[in-house]
Amino acid sequence: MATFDNPFDPRLRLRSRGCSCGAHASQSDHDASVSGGEEQARRVVEGAVVRALFPEDATRRAFLKAVGVPAAMAAISQFFPLVTATEAFAQTGKPEKTDLKVGFIPITCATPIIMGAPMGFYSKQGLNVEVVKTAGWAVIRDKTMNKEYDAAHMLSPMPLAISLGLGANPQPYTLSAIENVNGQAITLAMKHKDKRNPKDWKGFKLAVPFDYSMHNYLLRYYLAEAGLDPDTDVQIRSVPPPEMVANLRADNIDGFLAPDPVNQRAVYDGVGFIHILSKELWDGHPCCAFAASREFVTTMPNTYAALLRAIMEATAFARKAENRKQIAEAIAPANYLNQPLTVVEQVLTGTFADGLGNIVRQPDRIDFDPFPWESFAVWILTQMKRWGQLKGDVDYQAVAKQVFLATDAAKLMKDAGLTPPTATTKSFSVMGKPFDPAKPEDYVKSFAIKRI
Repeated sequence: MATFDNPFDPRLRLRSRGCSCGAHASQSDHDASVSGGEEQARRVVEGAVVRALFPEDATRRAFLKAVGVPAAMAAISQFFPLVTATEAFAQTGKPEKTDLKVGFIPITCATPIIMGAPMGFYSKQGLNVEVVKTAGWAVIRDKTMNKEYDAAHMLSPMPLAISLGLGANPQPYTLSAIENVNGQAITLAMKHKDKRNPKDWKGFKLAVPFDYSMHNYLLRYYLAEAGLDPDTDVQIRSVPPPEMVANLRADNIDGFLAPDPVNQRAVYDGVGFIHILSKELWDGHPCCAFAASREFVTTMPNTYAALLRAIMEATAFARKAENRKQIAEAIAPANYLNQPLTVVEQVLTGTFADGLGNIVRQPDRIDFDPFPWESFAVWILTQMKRWGQLKGDVDYQAVAKQVFLATDAAKLMKDAGLTPPTATTKSFSVMGKPFDPAKPEDYVKSFAIKRI
């Protein structure tokens, strides 16, 4: 689980005689006898025992390095009944709480969270989850922080902002899984069909869903690359996604960088056109996430694990193109997205009308990859710093590691049949500009337009 660095991952085992529990002739014999769920329970027990015996990280690591993990566990098992403890853990591993409320905003970014209810992914894990449609991101944040929701669909920057005390009192939060990558677009009002160059957008009123959102940071990035100052040359407003199309129709805004199906609904209603997909700015960028307070993660570990396991399995199902139409049927109804089925299908399948008379085929317009790369968090923190939301010195890597729970995700991705990466950070490019997560301050300083 999230709060402990498990040194007993199979990738870290050293070759030696015996097995890690001391009950088998070899580690391979041990692994062959242990099922996936039992293996996970065993690792939790082993980790808890070793942490109890060696509370100091440095001492614990030195011991394990000196003797090797299998030998260490074989020795410990002589005086602590690990096999018995593991069996007991497995028997008492049922969720501490089964009736849960998970808040969501009605957008396709929340697909795995939403579909978990009508398609049975939560009930499979022994959970009775009510997914609660919510008006806006500030409401999502407040209801989750006040424990009205057990967990929530959040924008990926929100757990970072909450943990750092940006926009709310600081509270340790976690991002356990990315809900979607890509899946956003810049949509403009039909009257701006001839203004495709952002250099011509001076004076525009543009909307994003929330200040602490990938939409805000990507829109600012895009405008700044065109030479516009996002704080002086345009107006950027926070507008809840369900209200964006109405504001575009009423001429209150000139456009928005929004999550889907908002962009496709503007096309469907004839009030806007898709100017550019967000994947064209940064292919594979994170957007939304499954998030919970660290208190929830640590005080209800079995519930948390079951909930995250359901999310992972739903995500694995959503990744397959052949399942997208079935998912659209499940999440389009009024109690979820409340959108025409055609609109949701166009988003999820990637074959869509752009509002300019074209049919576009982009199968990865939206995708579902749950791994919470710590380098995503570092990039988000650089943009918070760039635009003055985050002041002073920042320990980028430490914050990223504390909030983005890559280790938890990797374990449960395997259980769900997904292949997690072997690292927690990676480099990528945004609008052609390389980002090195090891040099965040250099990246911030490299921009001509910034607030620091």
